[in-house]
Formats: sequence, structure tokens, C-alpha cells
Amino acid sequence: MKLSVWTYEGPPHVGAMRIAASMRGVHYVLHAPQGDTYADLLFTMIERLPKRPPVTYTTFQARDLGGDTAELFKNAARDAYERFKPAAMMVGASCTAELIQDDPGGLAKALNLPVPVVALELPSYQRKENWGASETFYQMVRALAGPNVPPPGTPREPRAAGQRPSCNILGPTALGFRHRDDVTEITRLLTHMGVDVRIVAPLGASAADLSRLGEADFNVVLYPEVGSLTATWLTRSFGQPATKTIPLGAGATKDFVAEVAQLAGIDPTTALAEVQSRSNWYARSVDSTYLTGKRVFIFGDATHAVAAARVASTELGFKVVGIGTYSREFAREVREAAKLYEVEALISDDYLEVEAKVAELQPELVLGTQMERHIAKRLGVPCAVISAPVHVQDFPARYSPQMGFEGANVLFDTWVHPLMMGLEEHLIGMFRGDFEFHEDAAPSHLGGHASKPTAADAAAQIVLPEEAKATANHNGESPQATILAMWAPDAEKELKKIPFFVRGKARRNTERYAQDHSVPVITVETLYDAKAHFSRS
Repeated sequence: MKLSVWTYEGPPHVGAMRIAASMRGVHYVLHAPQGDTYADLLFTMIERLPKRPPVTYTTFQARDLGGDTAELFKNAARDAYERFKPAAMMVGASCTAELIQDDPGGLAKALNLPVPVVALELPSYQRKENWGASETFYQMVRALAGPNVPPPGTPREPRAAGQRPSCNILGPTALGFRHRDDVTEITRLLTHMGVDVRIVAPLGASAADLSRLGEADFNVVLYPEVGSLTATWLTRSFGQPATKTIPLGAGATKDFVAEVAQLAGIDPTTALAEVQSRSNWYARSVDSTYLTGKRVFIFGDATHAVAAARVASTELGFKVVGIGTYSREFAREVREAAKLYEVEALISDDYLEVEAKVAELQPELVLGTQMERHIAKRLGVPCAVISAPVHVQDFPARYSPQMGFEGANVLFDTWVHPLMMGLEEHLIGMFRGDFEFHEDAAPSHLGGHASKPTAADAAAQIVLPEEAKATANHNGESPQATILAMWAPDAEKELKKIPFFVRGKARRNTERYAQDHSVPVITVETLYDAKAHFSRS
């Protein structure tokens, strides 16, 4: 077991809580010790939901372990039903309670409650949050829609003449990244196409809604991490096809419209002609040509990482230098995407590995989770958040979808604004010698008096060759890999004379040259030696 300061996913019972918090008229009884009630804060403080998630904890304590914790669970389940009168209940154990093996499912069944009770078996030490959400949604749908499954071989009834095609939207949940706004945007797009949205689940759905999922003509899977397992079961049980395209980015949204049109048996021409994104034109505009070739590193859940790489490469002209995910269940999809950009996929849930990869690749933009935002801030690299896990600022009050044509506009703004645009760079160059506007001046909102880090500050952090070798040998690493070089002031000044569009490459090459030749301080001579070295290679 490894202790982490940060984690991309919580245990699977947090995923189950996301399903409970998403639905109406459902209650979750969680066998858990007092400390596990921290998960409530994810919904009330991070997502800022106006009410607590519908979860009752048994909150057993150490002294209870010598008594009857099973009876404690039964009392909690009975009291939760009497107090909340839910239309359906879920029962399960947290990672800690799993160790005492009280069997919440069997205990709840013995209570003979007058509502469906879904027992969740979520292996906390083998699986994580997204899997827990997917499994919980699947078990809920099986329990509630299962009685309505037609006998094998029964053909689906055709739509009545003049009836509009209909679909369900599967996958959005509480704590999802912009799920609320994505649902609004995609519902609007589908309605414009002439497709009725029957049920959105689990977000906003009731137990009765889940029982009627089989009535739609097809399913739209927006978030495969949560919805694909359920969609597969609905296809097998009710004969409902499901979409494969994630409408994230202008190009993918066009593909999504075409796929939906094929499933619904309608013509997509009108929808594509009337609804378009401004992002395509903005990406081709004069100043945006400065974005071409920007090196970008992408990390997040598999759905957003793969889609973001396509947008970055084909719509904004970025160069994808790295892509990865913490979603091990979807590692194959990310590896396939990585082949398109001739990079090796990083499949890891260790943020330290991700940080090392970012430092190695030295991208000019990072697209990631809140973890990568912190990593990029430490490394001084621009960053935009594209995926959960996210923090409170990523649940904005404004309308800010990621999917659909309007979502493509949001992506353009969000990803491009952290970068320095061409006109901004031009103005900085024009006013470089100005006492107030030169690039080493403190931010204007601080009155120009705040101090910036100096070369002396940097020197205090430098690892000289002998010290680096000793440290590396102690850690069993290559000494060469740990030597860090600082830039002398005259070398920094000389570097700034290099045109901005190749300055980053010049810096990287010089630092690599200094590392390979054990140069502790980069001088003007080192800069030109590196230039000569790489011009020959």
C-alpha cells in the first residue's frame, strides 16, 4: 500500500454516493465508521449542492467493534426508510467496513422493506471511484428496469407514424466535470435535430425513470466511464443501440450529429447547416496562427483525454507531445489514441509520475485535472482543466459546457487564454525597455513594487555536480539525470534576444546540453556552445 497526498479517484463507495446524489427519491445506507462521512464535503463544498447527499452512515466507532455491528446496520437501514420514505434504496459498505464482513445486502434483505433494495458489492481494495459509479448505476438499472425486459427474441415495436425518435442520455452524475451544462447543451442539440430526450440518467432521474429506460429508441452515452456498462446491458436486454462518439469539439460534434441521425433515421443536414461553432473560425484567425505547433500535454479521465487530444491536434493546431489517463479500465482506448500522435501513453494514478513526465516533456500547455493545475503552477507552465477530479472553481455559476458546438467555443477560450498570444508577445517586445512594462516588472495590479525571484534566489536551489552525484548515488539513480543548471543573468538576457517562437526550444536544448555536459551554470558561452552542438546533430 502506498500513501498519497493526492488521489485522482476515491474508493468505489464514493462513486456509489455520486449516483445516489444524482438521483431523486433514492437513499443510500452506507456501513461506515465515523471518519468516512468526510465524503459529504465533496458535494456540499466542492460542487456546492444545496443539500446533503441522500446517504445514511452507520458511523460505528472503535468501541462498537466488540458488539453487534450487524444490528447497528439494520437499525440504520430501518430508520433511514422510516425517515426518508425513498422509492428505492442502495446498501453497501465503505472500504473500512468491508473488513468486518457484515454483509449489508443480506442484512437489508432480512428487513423486508417495501421498496427495491439494491445491494452493492464494491471491492474497495481492487477498484476505484469511477468503477464504483459505473457498477452502481448498472446494478440500479438492472434491478429497476429488469422486470420490464421482454422475452428473448421479441422484436422491438416500430415507432408510430409521425412519432419523433427518442433517446436516453446516460452517464452524467454529481461531481462530474461540467455534466450539468453538457446535458443542457446536448439536449438542446438533440431537440433541434428532431429527437426527443426521454430520460437523463442518473443525473436527475428517479427510480421510476430507470424502470422506463427501455422505452427509448436508442441511448446517447456521454460519459463511458459511468454509462457504457449500462448501455451495453440495455442493448442486450431491450435491443437499444448506443452512440459511440463523444461530442467534445466541433469535429466530434459533427460526427455525433451524423451518428445520431443514422440511429434515429433522420437527415442531419439541417442541424449541421443551422448550428455551428465559432471556434473553427477563431482557430484560423490571424492571431490564432500563433498557436500552431504549441506543445501540449494531456492527462485526465480517458473520455476527456482522448477527445481533448483530437481537438488540440486537428482544430487548434497544437502538437500533442504526451497523453495519459488515470482510468486504467480505459487504458486501451488511450493507448490507441496515443498512436495517432506518435507518443507513448502514460497510464498511471500516481501524480508524481505525471509531474515527472511534464517536467521531462517541457510542454507549453498542460490540459489536465486539478492535480495537473498544481503541477503546472509549480513548473511555471500554462494549464487548463479538462477533466475530473476538479476543485470548486471548476463548478462555475455561468453556463460553461464542454460538449456540443457551444462547448467547442468554451474549449477554445479556456485553452487559448492561458497562452500568450501573438499581439501580446509583440507588445511585450515593443515595450521591453520601458521602466513600467518590461517583462521583468511585477504585475501592475501590485503597483509594480512586488519583487520577482532573482538569479540569487535561483542559485540557492541549484544542485551542483558533486552534490547531485552524491544524492543520485544514494538514491540509486543516474547522477547525470539529477544535475540542474541555473541561468546566469547575461545568458538570460541573451536568450531573450531569440525570437519568441523558437525561444522555448532554444532554452530546452541549452538546458539539455548543460545537463549532458555537467554544466552547473549556463553562461552566454554555454548558450552558443549548445547552439553549435545541435546545429551539427
